[in-house]
Amino acid sequence: MACAAGADVPAAGEMGFVPAAGRWAVDEVTNHSTGHCPDLDAWQAVGRAPDRAGVEHPGRSIHEVVFRLCDEYGERSIVREQDFVCVFRGNALPRRWNAAPYDHRMTAVLFDFSGTLFRIESTDSWLRAALDEAGLPLAEAELTRVAQELEHVGALPGGVAPRVSMPDELAAVWDVRDESAELHRAAYTGLSRLVALPDPALHDTLYDRHMLPAAWQPYPDSAEVLRALRERGTRVGVVSNIGWDLRPVFRAHGLDPYVDAYVLSYEHGVQKPDPRLFKTACTALGVEPRNVLMVGDDRRADGGAAALGCAVHFVDHLPAAQRPDALRPVLDLVD
Repeated sequence: MACAAGADVPAAGEMGFVPAAGRWAVDEVTNHSTGHCPDLDAWQAVGRAPDRAGVEHPGRSIHEVVFRLCDEYGERSIVREQDFVCVFRGNALPRRWNAAPYDHRMTAVLFDFSGTLFRIESTDSWLRAALDEAGLPLAEAELTRVAQELEHVGALPGGVAPRVSMPDELAAVWDVRDESAELHRAAYTGLSRLVALPDPALHDTLYDRHMLPAAWQPYPDSAEVLRALRERGTRVGVVSNIGWDLRPVFRAHGLDPYVDAYVLSYEHGVQKPDPRLFKTACTALGVEPRNVLMVGDDRRADGGAAALGCAVHFVDHLPAAQRPDALRPVLDLVD
């Protein structure tokens, strides 16, 4: 790719050499590569190189790998035994090659909010803050029990997903929770109401708490990466499935100056993975989708950007202390 000097890279993979009759010869070739996933006909480009150098070679890839991009999952998959099915989602993969490499000439980056740039506080901390706000004492053992139950039902926005069966009415709200502020509050307070609290008013107190900047912590490398992108002149947008205005969180933590546009689902009545939300962000930044990298932690939601033509890069949704530098590779994917 370095030899391509910014031009298209027709092939990538691995090539092994062995000494033969006092010279070097190619003994193994594969199109298997990381990030750059060429089709089988890449050999046409590969073979020209040893031919020009006068190096003997097997005339084809010894280990051939078939790649396809899963439009639904947003990641490249390996096709095994002609089974064109995504191993992650179970949907059909296209027969024609579509696993084009990331365009390293990206001019803009879209970031998800929760689990990507910021991490919500622990359920224990969240509950303690709400109890303090309400002036309600709770024995330590009881507090621990209630926090565990709230986490189990997934009541903390930005926390773990619900691990319980929801009543039909609540499930219907859950599916579209990020399309409006009202639906978002109804979904999460509905989940918290599955847990008995010492005061019914605490359900709304808990929800209000999670919207405060104090409830959120930037990942250790968030400021570093956003600052570097700004210095390079790379446009930055935040695209979030959310039911409230997160801009004060960015301002409170000093990251707002690095963001050019916020596209929040509840403000548009559309939630990821709907490509319309990503299209809105691209338009706001004045860039074409093919020159945009979407960075997120949700394969399904954030992977929806791939259907628009954006490159997609995933990070893991982990506590901040366990993910000190996962965003730094983003800087290698853009100009």
